[in-house]
Amino acid sequence: MNVLVIGNGGREHAIAWKLSKSLRLTRLFIAPGNPGTQSLGENVTLPINNHQEVVAFCKKEQIEIVIIGPEMPLADGLSDSLQAAGIRCFGPRKAAAQIEASKVFSKNFMARHGIPTARYATFTKFEEALRHLSKVNYPVVIKASGLAAGKGVILPESNAEAVEALESIFVDQAFGEAGDEVVIEERMIGEEVSLMAFADGKNVAVMLPAQDHKRVWNDDKGPNTGGMGAYAPAPVLTGELLDEAMETVLLPAISGLRLEGRPFVGVLYAGLMLTMEGIRVLEFNCRFGDPETQVVLPLLETDLLDIVEACVEGRLDGLDIRWKNESAVCVVLASQGYPGKVQNGYEIAGTENDFEDGVCFHAGTRSEQGMILTNGGRVLGVTAWDENLEMAARKAYTIIDRIHFEGMHYRRDIALKALKKSAYAEAGVSIDAGNRAVKLMKAVVKATYTPAVLAGIGSFGGLLDVSMLQEMQHPVLVASTDGVGTKVKLAAQAGRYRSIGHDIVNHCVNDILVQGARPLFFMDYFATSRLVPEQTAEVVSGIAEACLAAGMALLGGETAEMPGVYIAGEFDVAGTIIGTLERENILPKIADIQAGDVLVGLASSGPHTNGFSLIRKIFADTPMDTVFPELGGSLTDALLAPHRSYLNLLSPALASAGLIKALAHLTGGGFVENIPRILPDHLSAEIHPGSWPVPPVWDLIQRKGGIPSTEMYRVFNMGIGMVAIVARERLSEFCQVIPETVWEIGVLIPGSHQVTFA
Repeated sequence: MNVLVIGNGGREHAIAWKLSKSLRLTRLFIAPGNPGTQSLGENVTLPINNHQEVVAFCKKEQIEIVIIGPEMPLADGLSDSLQAAGIRCFGPRKAAAQIEASKVFSKNFMARHGIPTARYATFTKFEEALRHLSKVNYPVVIKASGLAAGKGVILPESNAEAVEALESIFVDQAFGEAGDEVVIEERMIGEEVSLMAFADGKNVAVMLPAQDHKRVWNDDKGPNTGGMGAYAPAPVLTGELLDEAMETVLLPAISGLRLEGRPFVGVLYAGLMLTMEGIRVLEFNCRFGDPETQVVLPLLETDLLDIVEACVEGRLDGLDIRWKNESAVCVVLASQGYPGKVQNGYEIAGTENDFEDGVCFHAGTRSEQGMILTNGGRVLGVTAWDENLEMAARKAYTIIDRIHFEGMHYRRDIALKALKKSAYAEAGVSIDAGNRAVKLMKAVVKATYTPAVLAGIGSFGGLLDVSMLQEMQHPVLVASTDGVGTKVKLAAQAGRYRSIGHDIVNHCVNDILVQGARPLFFMDYFATSRLVPEQTAEVVSGIAEACLAAGMALLGGETAEMPGVYIAGEFDVAGTIIGTLERENILPKIADIQAGDVLVGLASSGPHTNGFSLIRKIFADTPMDTVFPELGGSLTDALLAPHRSYLNLLSPALASAGLIKALAHLTGGGFVENIPRILPDHLSAEIHPGSWPVPPVWDLIQRKGGIPSTEMYRVFNMGIGMVAIVARERLSEFCQVIPETVWEIGVLIPGSHQVTFA
């Protein structure tokens, strides 16, 4: 059989190398190919964008199947032209290739067919994109919709960087026409894995999962590249997860494309993110991945030509595809300066060697006067395979020792994260993930430090210089420990983690604030079934932001990974706060509280951190992303609003001697159980429902759950997060120093230390 392979990179060299082993192959052409492919077949110069010339060549040489490697010819419709001329082509038609060529099409396609992916929105105008950016409360990824040579994805670290990215795409046209449409989507947290599958338009046959290494330097440092290496199979995609990917991603994609009149024949590549909520699709590609192909094809036992022919003839389901029970590792050798500007033309030595269970795939090379020279950023892909990953990696690096060119650089940790499977890790605990989490959170934690912090994150224990207490007359330390409760379940379901960090800090701040204290420092505790560094860093970043707002140091904490204790995907957050105040200012001032004093309510930001077990039960049959008009947004947005801190709001009132007699933080137990905690035994609190506007979320909860009003006030805060007891004659003064609307919600009356409603 005569076969033509289109392309000239390491991917195409790997395809040609595998095809050359077929007993059914008669002649192999590669257009244009590279010095590595010329020993496998015949390199030919063809203008790939001139479809008529490609068709003419195929007819002249009696090509029976064309295999298209890169995405650009597929997006340009080369497959359509070949098939119109009666030439079989392994590679999707232009309409099906849109799944990669247009990220807007791809995201909308996934939404139409229920394929799990990140929340997103698409834009064609700069101003509309900016408005959307100002509304989202999660980290984003910004993507140029069209093909941008792998450079159209931007991961901004701040809102300012996001705005700058949009300006570069829309205003500066950094990606040309590829940036005419832009996708803004939620940045997902988890581990990435590449999953490719053969497709015949109706059926799919999955390949071994692989993991790519995008960053240029060891330990995933430096800028992104086209890929500095890969390994397969990737153990992170277990058999159970592979089944999930087939059922929720690959099969729905192939079926959806066929139903839309875009049957997909070729290789469907799914870039997956393994999140705490399950598998999510980062992107689809319409061809073999690079460098993933260089580790997957060496492990293929079945004749690649048989698979290709089965795909183009629509009979893939009848083919038994077999894989070696081995592992493969590919290490990319790059030119000096890559992924930036590089200088070409350096001689490469060592590629002429024969390698046992290894091969050197050419990517950026050219031949000149009998020499092989560098001709690109990624020059070579050195692949080796053996019975396990460790042996394959060792073999690949042994081969590299025999290769040299000026300025050659490469990563020395390809597959290392998969190899770090100590006995501890095999029990389900990742030390590496824990260390990475510490790295991610260290900068934001240090932003909370003052000169008083002597030792913090990374130490066995935090140290704080408290010599400032010498300036106080009678300093008292106030401490509180608390947790967020089952609100974390909803946060995990929604994939929103930073606001949970605000929740735990602000809850604890309010717990000591009601005693009149100002915070000194905070200690956090984060526990999960499986440590995902980015998720942990999001929670701790939220904690640090809230600490910074409260003027206290995040002195340290504990991150615990406990498989078997927590259900997969779940986590918990708790914290301890230490504050201080003068002894004479301790609240409540029990001796001063008397009948006739006013109860003043300060607005809450939502349910804060209590009542979520009941809330989750009430809305068990309601999708949390459901938009309720009365809420002005989704149910998730309303319920996950961060717990409010009243520290800065109440500080002026606390500074005025005797103005506040007591404070009650309305947490679990609502009005009924929290207010009595600050009352003398001979007084009761009479609450006047209707004296403040109850936010619509509470009406929704009450109606949906059929909850009596008395129970609502016993469980929830009903829109009031903090209650102050103030003498009636000083009510006006209190209202003047609080820079927002407050409400007189009740009065103290003689009674037996309880709450009544009038």
